[in-house]
Amino acid sequence: MKIAIVGGGPGGLYFAALMKQLDPAHQVTVWERNAPDDTFGFGVVFSDETLGGIENADTVVAGAMAERFARWTDIDIHFKGEQTTVGGQGFAAMGRKELLEILQRRCAQLDVDLRFRTTAPDVEELSAQYDLVLAADGVNSGIRNRFPEVFEPTLDPRKSKFMWLGTDLVFEAFEFFVKETEWGVMQIHGYPYSDEGSTFIVEMHEDVWRAAGFDATEDQVFPPGVSDEESVARVAEIFAEELAGHAVLTNNSKWINFTTVRNESWRHGNVVLLGDAAHTAHFSIGSGTKLAMEDSLALAACLHEHPEVADALEAYETERRPVVESTQRAAQASLEWFETIGQYKDQERVQFCFNLLTRSRRITYDNLKLRDPGFAAEVDRAFAAEQGLEQVAPAMFQPYRIGNLQLKNRVVVSPMDMYSAVDGVPGDFHLVHLGGKAMGGAGLVMTEMVCVSAAGRITPGCTGLWTDEQRDSWGRIVDHVHERSTAAIGAQIGHSGRKGSTRLMWEGIDQPLPEDNWETVGPSAVPYGEGSAVPREMDRAAMDEVKQQFVDAARRAAEAGFDLLEVHAAHGYLLSSFLSPVANHRADEYGGSLENRLRYPLEVFDAVRAEWPAGKPLLVRLSAVDWLPDGNTVEDAAEIAGAFIAHGADGIDVSSGQIAQDEKPQFGRSYQTPFADVIRHRVAQEAGAAVIAVGAISTYDDVNSILLAGRADLCALGRTHLYDPQWTLHAAAEQDYRGPGVDWPQQFRAGRRKPPSARTDAVRPRLSLVRDPLAEEQPTHVRWTPQRMGQPVG
Repeated sequence: MKIAIVGGGPGGLYFAALMKQLDPAHQVTVWERNAPDDTFGFGVVFSDETLGGIENADTVVAGAMAERFARWTDIDIHFKGEQTTVGGQGFAAMGRKELLEILQRRCAQLDVDLRFRTTAPDVEELSAQYDLVLAADGVNSGIRNRFPEVFEPTLDPRKSKFMWLGTDLVFEAFEFFVKETEWGVMQIHGYPYSDEGSTFIVEMHEDVWRAAGFDATEDQVFPPGVSDEESVARVAEIFAEELAGHAVLTNNSKWINFTTVRNESWRHGNVVLLGDAAHTAHFSIGSGTKLAMEDSLALAACLHEHPEVADALEAYETERRPVVESTQRAAQASLEWFETIGQYKDQERVQFCFNLLTRSRRITYDNLKLRDPGFAAEVDRAFAAEQGLEQVAPAMFQPYRIGNLQLKNRVVVSPMDMYSAVDGVPGDFHLVHLGGKAMGGAGLVMTEMVCVSAAGRITPGCTGLWTDEQRDSWGRIVDHVHERSTAAIGAQIGHSGRKGSTRLMWEGIDQPLPEDNWETVGPSAVPYGEGSAVPREMDRAAMDEVKQQFVDAARRAAEAGFDLLEVHAAHGYLLSSFLSPVANHRADEYGGSLENRLRYPLEVFDAVRAEWPAGKPLLVRLSAVDWLPDGNTVEDAAEIAGAFIAHGADGIDVSSGQIAQDEKPQFGRSYQTPFADVIRHRVAQEAGAAVIAVGAISTYDDVNSILLAGRADLCALGRTHLYDPQWTLHAAAEQDYRGPGVDWPQQFRAGRRKPPSARTDAVRPRLSLVRDPLAEEQPTHVRWTPQRMGQPVG
């Protein structure tokens, strides 16, 4: 093959070396506009997983890198004047310049044509003359920008400012310095890369950056290689204590807003994107160099395995894209955490450190417990102490009080529509469904959305509380839950609004009924989506009528004996549609500003609050974001939640989306938890209101991690409880927990131990005569302490 590579960074060079290693007959040419010894940045970090791949692919490169590595396992977090050390992580770093030198030497050994200080020919010329054109030309890729209609790039500039610096202070571990200044919170990401220096990245929200006066150089244009020395001097002054007399080093150092790069496609004919040209991941979870070199390995392997370039490029993108997207999801969570780090400044030290370590959701409590059992135990003790509890137990099994209701644990069975009622009356199905979930160990079981009127139903199969017959049937279910379990049971009441009069879920979700339709209503005559019915815009009389229906439903819920009530103001149903500018286009006092859009939902809530017994908790379920360009954001959600709390809500159940059919949610594990986190820290915690996290939470490890980090007070799981109605009991068994946080029904107690299986029955013999010392358990805490002339460096 004839291969053209545009960009002589680590990704391009490593790919060149791999291709020549696979077949010396390949003709590989690399164009790099900079000199071979030009490099921007200081150190690069690799995971053990990536290093294993490099070692398998090219032992020469791997060996040269290993000789230069700084290695350690500890993370030091400096917060509120104290240092907390967490071990067992495993890091390897080296200087970026040294890495480039290694890769350049390897390419020269393999006869790669390296053309430094040379601008590459036009991409179309290259595409015509070469079998493959690799665009490894970075985040501002000129090749990507030539074909935007093909690659369809999305560039997302973030809210924080950062500057890539170095220091001659040799750190012993990964260092996070979180500093509360008079202008706001600033943080340093630091790590050693040799026996001579460390990377020193300063980051802060743009609001803090401006308040501190760093914007004084905002309008200056710094040529390539020239650093913002005025800002650097200021950074050195602010972080003088952390630098301990050492110098700050610069290398093209200037303020940057990190940009997340995504592309709908990475290939165009025989042109393919690699590394930052294709995707970026925030520096707080790892190195772009790591991702680029992993890309190179995968691309070289696919080209070797597929004789046709088109097939190879398709295989490369198919294989690599899920890995990159997973990394980008973690990076997104991490960068957003650092953008909002100021909201955590009042957290207790241990919880803050756990929160920081688990910010990307890739590290969890169980993961940390394996890496550093001592720190995990400290987290457990701190959580129990903060709750005023004497017993240390898994966080999910610690009790929680909402208003006057004491829950035995933090697990909630989330409301799930079952579409199985007749004329709104819940029957035996609901008795078995909710009764079974209650006997499965959860602290709180929620009903599906119980509709306040026949016209407020989503489908003909929805339950209601608009008649006494419905109330009495619900009373039978509530009594069963109270008699057969120690769970509390709550009712969620709501009105479907413009999403009503639709088919049962399994007959066509959100599709209008073919016959026997009823009129739908909403804040405006705007349909939910294409093919949906156009709702009638509510006038004052209709608003008063529906408000009274909510009040009547609340009264019947109290008469049925429910322990808790939740007003459904999420998912595009009636109250939610008033809150969202996507559905609410009114020109009167109930539309327009957020204050106006809140007006009617608050009127309904106030009326329900007055009717619902004062001793029982009242919650509100919200869609925190609409997942639409002109919809509500999490900042709006915090304001909305604060308004409901000010009107007497005991808690906020935080979901998102389902406002309109054309929404574009960013699904992923625990993907809605960050919204709960924002609401809890900005408005709910200080007011003493509970926050419930929902959305793709499925493991007890994730539940414990969310609670221990302080992102929510309770976790609601829906589909997980459909998969395993006794999920909470099984979670207790898996964690060897027996205590007041979970009650096995007498009839189930013989199942408290996990049944034996072939895996648990097998007892493995000793098969080694001499133990491998490398296989012995590694120490939890390893520091980078290079020696120079017999003395530690630093």
